[in-house]
Amino acid sequence: MPRRHPARSPLHFAILAALGASAAAPGWAQTAPAAEPAVATLETVKVTARKREESLQDVPVAVTALTAEQLDKLAIKDLGDLQGQVPNLTIYAARGSNTTITTFIRGVGQADPLWGVDPGVGIYFDDVYIARPQGALLDVYDVQRVEVLRGPQGTLYGKNTIGGAVKYVSKPLPQRTEGSVTLAVGNYGQVTAKGGVGTAVDDGQVRFRLAGASLNRDGYGHNLTDGSPVSDQNTTSGRLSAGWFPTGSTFNAQVSVDRTRDSSHMRGFQRLAVSAFDPAKTPPGTNRYDIASGMPNANSTNSEGESLTLNWGVSEAWSLKYILAHRASDTNTAIDFDGLPNKIADVRAEYHDSSQSHELQAAYEGQNSSGVVGLYYFDGRAGGTVRNNFFNLSFGTTNGMVYTKGKAVFGDWSWRLTPQFSVSTGLRYTSEDKRAVVLNQAFSNDSFSGNPIAVPANFDKSRSVTNTSPRLSLEYKASNAVKLYTTASRGFKSGGYNIRANTLAVPASSKPFEDEKLDSLEVGAKMVLDGGRLELNTAVFHNKYKNVQLSVFTSYIDAAGKPNFFGDFTNAGKATMQGAEVEFLWTPTTAWRLSGNLAALHAKYDEYIDRGVNVADQKKFTNTPKFQAGLNIENTAPMPVGLLRSRLGLTYRTKVYPTTDLAESLAQDAYTLVNAGLIWEKDARLSFFLQGSNLTNKAYKTDGYNIAALGVLDAFYGPPRTFTIGGTYKF
Repeated sequence: MPRRHPARSPLHFAILAALGASAAAPGWAQTAPAAEPAVATLETVKVTARKREESLQDVPVAVTALTAEQLDKLAIKDLGDLQGQVPNLTIYAARGSNTTITTFIRGVGQADPLWGVDPGVGIYFDDVYIARPQGALLDVYDVQRVEVLRGPQGTLYGKNTIGGAVKYVSKPLPQRTEGSVTLAVGNYGQVTAKGGVGTAVDDGQVRFRLAGASLNRDGYGHNLTDGSPVSDQNTTSGRLSAGWFPTGSTFNAQVSVDRTRDSSHMRGFQRLAVSAFDPAKTPPGTNRYDIASGMPNANSTNSEGESLTLNWGVSEAWSLKYILAHRASDTNTAIDFDGLPNKIADVRAEYHDSSQSHELQAAYEGQNSSGVVGLYYFDGRAGGTVRNNFFNLSFGTTNGMVYTKGKAVFGDWSWRLTPQFSVSTGLRYTSEDKRAVVLNQAFSNDSFSGNPIAVPANFDKSRSVTNTSPRLSLEYKASNAVKLYTTASRGFKSGGYNIRANTLAVPASSKPFEDEKLDSLEVGAKMVLDGGRLELNTAVFHNKYKNVQLSVFTSYIDAAGKPNFFGDFTNAGKATMQGAEVEFLWTPTTAWRLSGNLAALHAKYDEYIDRGVNVADQKKFTNTPKFQAGLNIENTAPMPVGLLRSRLGLTYRTKVYPTTDLAESLAQDAYTLVNAGLIWEKDARLSFFLQGSNLTNKAYKTDGYNIAALGVLDAFYGPPRTFTIGGTYKF
């Protein structure tokens, strides 16, 4: 009799059609054997959201955790690809950069990458805080998992994070030789190679791990002036870690070093209007990535980090951890606001930062109580020079440094009062000193040298603040399947000084902006239903937000009657944010898996004082859609050899304003993105994949510039339709 091949699901053929392929192509990383269990069950995901390893379903925190397997299946290439996979998260590459990150969680974040402004969402790499957004759009490779925690996290993390935290956790040091390598190619000349290898010697007492990635892609567009690429990628990254785990001891020491070099070119954008200062009256381009810049096409970032982690199990219940870390980055970029050969609004920017941190944690794990107390010290410096050439008539520099020293004591403790009821409390005390040294000058020509013709700002000012932020959480185990919690917490982010200050035009611009504070009340439920096949996590929250820090690009008329640009930084007043989130994961059979999220958020200003008038009813939150959703439908089918896994993904977001001026021309209306993937797993070692993103080639704005005084109206767009084909080998 002829051999009957296993039936393939309709999803396989739908995805093949969407990808434009005629056969399944290379696969993503997967460790499951080529056989499915008879009963569908969900794997247990471990997280360290509370500084100790716990099941995701046991943590009374709104947290999304994506394992290495899930990150591969979803084709997550960098942290920006998390958007759509996590409720109430907005995350993308900031305006003209490939490696600078902009992150908002539940309406809280910061879009200004200039030094002196702290991010609203903390980015952590292996428990080390990354202080600046430059170089923080981390590429995902050799990773164990990524966690996204929503809401204030001050009582658990070394650096206070008012809006939430994104934790990148790399693969741990192994006890035997293991590794993997992934090679892939794609459209737009994409060539990717990444992998990692680890080993252990001396009976596992000494362990090593080496990981690296080379990520290359041609540009989505071109600089029409010289034909060079824009919106391309040329990134090389590597990590080396080693550890000493002495036999019979509860002590271990680990060191890690990482380096990333990004030599990509400018980000392309689309001009949306004819510049009033363009003599040729060049019409807006039709390609959303092409520009016609007359500036050098340079946009490079080098970032690095080193860390030492010491762990000591003092007793059965107590353990100590000490983390010493250093991080630094250097960015050199050209920003052609006008996108034309003319010198209308040409900016050269250099950013430099360096920080050192110390963190000491004492963790306790008892029968009826557990917790962590810690000390944290942060010493950072960030600065640079921005050279502005406006109309080839006005030449000025923004120059200076911001020094930050912070000390904190924090603790978070949980008690199980009954088998069903638990309470946990947290407290953080922060003391922070900031010193801003600002020297902004105007020059007579574009050499930006010699004696300045004016000094718009020249000051050296310091401010010191302290803050005490509490947290209280109640947990109730309604049944083995349902766990309920409610949490009240406070978040804090210190103020600072406007580095773009112009005290000649705006005398008050040298005054500090105030600290942000956020009081959050959250009620949530974590459920495992349908015989262990369905996980359902929900949360509703109500936040009161004070002194919202905003970067606002405005203009003024100088003494000569000419329009000039002014970058203001101000506090917006008071706001209320409330919303709801649902995350689900369902495996109705061994062949099918559905996962996704729904999120609703209503954010409004209660008070926004502008020149003595409350204009709150005219203002809207940026980077904050009212509704967003994501859905992934996955199918697994046996093949004559191995398994074929297919995925169809959809993400949806309602209208978003990316900039504080709320320009309708830059606002992005509601849109849906379609993604899909096919993976053939030959066995536990070898797999091949075909991944497609933005399959409908949707044009969607992520950011932009609207500066009327400079005749600038530009929109930056997300990536076009892309395909990737490749394979992974594990050993």
